[in-house]
Amino acid sequence: MDAAGETPMGTLPGEESPEMDLSHRFSKRELALLYEEVLYTIRHRLGKPEHHHVADAQELYAYVQKAFGMDAEEHSVIMQQVKELESPIFCLKATVKEAKGILGKDVSGFSDPYCLLGIEAKSQEPAHPDHKKRMKAVVKDLIPEDQIHRTQVISQTLSPVWDETFILEFEDTETASFHLDMWDSDVVESVRHKLGELTDLHGLKRIFKDARKDKGQDDFLGNVVLRLKDLHCWDDQWYQLEPRTETYPNRGQCHLQFLLTHKKRATTSSRTQPSYTVHRHLLQQLVSYEILQHQAGSVAWDGELSRHASTVLYLHATQKDLSHFHQVMAQWLAYSKLYQSLEFSSNCLLHQITSIEYQWVQERLRPEQKAELAESFQSLLTYGVSLIRRYRIIFPLSVPRSTERLQSLLRVLVQMCKMKAFHELCTLSPDLPQTVSVALKSGTTEWFHMKKQHLKPMVKSMEENGKALSRLLLEVIGDLQQCQKIWNKFFINTLKLNLFSIAYLELESLVAEHVQGQLREVDSSMSKPTAESLFQLYMNLQELYRMKDFLPKRDGPLALSNFHQWFKEAVPQWLQKAYTIALERAQRAVQMDQLTPFGEHNKHSTSTVDLSTCYAQIVKTWQQLNWPDPEEAFMIMVKIVEDMCKIALMYCRLIKERAEALSLNEGEAANRLCIVVNNIKQLRLLILKLPSQLDWAQLEQRTGAVIDQQQIQHTLHNQLDSTVSCLDHEVRDVVQALATKLEKGIARHIQELSSSNDTREPEDSIIPLMKFLESELQYLNEHLVQENFKSLLTLLWHHTLAVLSAAAGQQVPSAQHYKKLHCALKSLELCFHAEGCGLPLETLHTAAFLSLETHLALCSATSRKLIQKYFSNRIQQQLDTSSEKYGAVTIKALYRPSEQKLRVEVLNAVNLIPLDSNGSSDPFVQLTLEPRHEFPEVVARTTQCKRNELHPLFDEAFDFLIPAEKCRQEGACLLLTVFDYDTLGANDLEGEAFFPLHHLPGLDTDEDQADAGRVPQTRLPLTHPKPTGDEILRLLESRKGDKEAQAFVKLRKQRAKQSKEME
Repeated sequence: MDAAGETPMGTLPGEESPEMDLSHRFSKRELALLYEEVLYTIRHRLGKPEHHHVADAQELYAYVQKAFGMDAEEHSVIMQQVKELESPIFCLKATVKEAKGILGKDVSGFSDPYCLLGIEAKSQEPAHPDHKKRMKAVVKDLIPEDQIHRTQVISQTLSPVWDETFILEFEDTETASFHLDMWDSDVVESVRHKLGELTDLHGLKRIFKDARKDKGQDDFLGNVVLRLKDLHCWDDQWYQLEPRTETYPNRGQCHLQFLLTHKKRATTSSRTQPSYTVHRHLLQQLVSYEILQHQAGSVAWDGELSRHASTVLYLHATQKDLSHFHQVMAQWLAYSKLYQSLEFSSNCLLHQITSIEYQWVQERLRPEQKAELAESFQSLLTYGVSLIRRYRIIFPLSVPRSTERLQSLLRVLVQMCKMKAFHELCTLSPDLPQTVSVALKSGTTEWFHMKKQHLKPMVKSMEENGKALSRLLLEVIGDLQQCQKIWNKFFINTLKLNLFSIAYLELESLVAEHVQGQLREVDSSMSKPTAESLFQLYMNLQELYRMKDFLPKRDGPLALSNFHQWFKEAVPQWLQKAYTIALERAQRAVQMDQLTPFGEHNKHSTSTVDLSTCYAQIVKTWQQLNWPDPEEAFMIMVKIVEDMCKIALMYCRLIKERAEALSLNEGEAANRLCIVVNNIKQLRLLILKLPSQLDWAQLEQRTGAVIDQQQIQHTLHNQLDSTVSCLDHEVRDVVQALATKLEKGIARHIQELSSSNDTREPEDSIIPLMKFLESELQYLNEHLVQENFKSLLTLLWHHTLAVLSAAAGQQVPSAQHYKKLHCALKSLELCFHAEGCGLPLETLHTAAFLSLETHLALCSATSRKLIQKYFSNRIQQQLDTSSEKYGAVTIKALYRPSEQKLRVEVLNAVNLIPLDSNGSSDPFVQLTLEPRHEFPEVVARTTQCKRNELHPLFDEAFDFLIPAEKCRQEGACLLLTVFDYDTLGANDLEGEAFFPLHHLPGLDTDEDQADAGRVPQTRLPLTHPKPTGDEILRLLESRKGDKEAQAFVKLRKQRAKQSKEME
């Protein structure tokens, strides 16, 4: 056992030393007599020393002198007394166990062996150690007949078993020798009987040999001769049977057991006390010394005796001829008694328990020995249970190997109570688990009251009482955790006892009673320090109550079941404290904030970190409360959310004020605003995380039976949504302020671009604008979080489109002017998109953008490009038209690549409108290739005029010599204009149709289509131009100096005048 102690009784071992007087267990007279006994034992030592024993007698004398605490004078006196005592009678206790492999001397091949044994006072020494001649003498020739011992005859065997013990006395071990002869007993038998036993030829030889012997003469089988000085105190081995002649050298083996003992020891102890009692006292004295020796070296004794102690005890036990059982009994009585006063491992007792149980025979003990053994059982049980009752003190975990010591003690008690000896001697055997359970309960109660007294506050106030209760609860929780994690398994494994359950139920009840008694004085007007101490107490009680989950199934409520109700008056104070601390910390954080990015990868400032910590602390307060009552928990949640929203709105106001205070110029103001908007956005994220952090889903589930879902939605979610909306509004305001600062610069640069010299290239003209945006947006991108940056980009984009639209609305005849604006628009689109890192294209491509882009593209195009665009639009209108209200014309068109020739067949026209007074028309078709600047050398062609026909059949073919690439140009088409021929005035317009050339049959093939008849007919509805005019035509008309544009507009205006289309 370790220095922490299982020795609450008697003098503490730490107060002793190896040199101190060890006679506290024996009187001085008893100790002197015991010392005389041990000196006598050493002086009259017998046998050859064992290899692991101490051979030197002086060493043993020195050892026992220390072990008995004798000074030199005392030792000398007693030693002299021992020398004057009469020497004991030396005895050899010889046991002839068995033999094997002996010679078969009878006709049957077996023998009838017996042994003669005795001690020769003076042994015969061979002339030389290598002398091989066998000694002829036998026992009956060397030893007087009255000193010869004889075993029984074992009939007809070669492996006889005797197991007979003989006590042989001798005087001097140096000269005496042990002799054993083995003989085959021979009785007189008739020849007829011997022939009946004959089995082989060897048997016949034996018959002839017997005939030569004297009648009744026994046959020699072998002998064993041993010098006593070569024997150990105890020997047990097989010896070779030696022959007298070389005839049969291998005569088998004999199993012998020897014990060198004393008779008539002259010591007072041996004459007046049982050997068993004397040996126990000696054992007790030496073990006490061994244990104290280990303690002096701060080492726990593990039950292993030193060589000196082992030698002395071995010599004493053998000389006194103590049985192994009585030695074990002596060890048990000594060890179990010492265990109750000195420190050593209880594991040392297990060996004795096992040995006693194995060898237990009640009749071998005298009544006083039985009583002594029963008393030792009861004493150790009582002592062991008392240690278990105080296991927290006796086996503290702070001391090494405490768990092993307790586990060992439990195992010893369990094994002892299972012993047959225990049940037979202790008639009122207690129920060990029940006894230990009662002890654990009382020990737990004692421990609690001891801790309560130890932690009692010096000043009696509610605040100090609360702190003391918290400390007491921490002790209780720590103890239960040790029970559950460490001690419980030992009690379950050995006693099937749940220590945790016993301790928890006892402590939980004691804590509930004590805490309730202390909290009766609590009211709502308590001080803040009192409320703080009670909050810690509440959390400790909560942790203690949660430990009930480790209990096995149990009916009925616990004393702590509704402990939260004891603290209802303190909850408002707790919530107010959490709110006040968070508010003050947030205010300090804003005051200290320099509104610069916090860290390399963050775009918000330090105050958001502190704010996050404030919120986390409030969330932790809610989690720590873990209020069991669902309705009250809901009200607590409402208050917590309300406080957190208040802090959020207060922070927005303070951080904007802080930004204004730190901003010295417009540039710094923009920088600070970037941080402000990032901070508010970060705060918004914190607010949105609250439902998950506060676990609203679990709260809604708990309150489902008492609170309506709509009330939860209205109270909690609406409050949160309202705060988020306020934060969004704040973000928009700050982003708008940032956008306003940039909008002025953008408008100024677009104005400068618009008024710049048209001789410069558009790409050069927009450089100042793009540099301005690149500089500003790069900074903002670096200092704004992505979401805020994109919100700012969206505002700037709408403003930019508005400014560009205003600039494009000015009536400027120069296409170069619009080219600059169009180039600016496309560059701005790329800038704001930023290859996917900025605004997405769907956000950029608003209706305003698409309209402006179209307008600028037209305005910046050349006149010819516009004309091409005009015809592209008319071709698209043609394709989209299905109505034939003006009639239709049918043609076939084919392109021959090898001839670069377009062949057009005008087949007919149908459903023409009557334009003459007679209700009919005189139609003909004019064929032109448009735009004219693409086909300047191709002249217009006309069909014949068909009189008075509304469904004329023309069936005429026309060839146009044109390159294939011209047909693929934008707007390239065949314009078929149907006129009503008028003799007196201008021809009237029946309608016009536009046939696109880029889809001509044969245009995209390398070979000519041989069969023109297979070319499909194309029916084209006739259309009229809109009289309101066209945007392209208005642009062309505004270009007064462009003759080609003016000529085109003039022609199209003439057609528009003839149009039957309504405005």
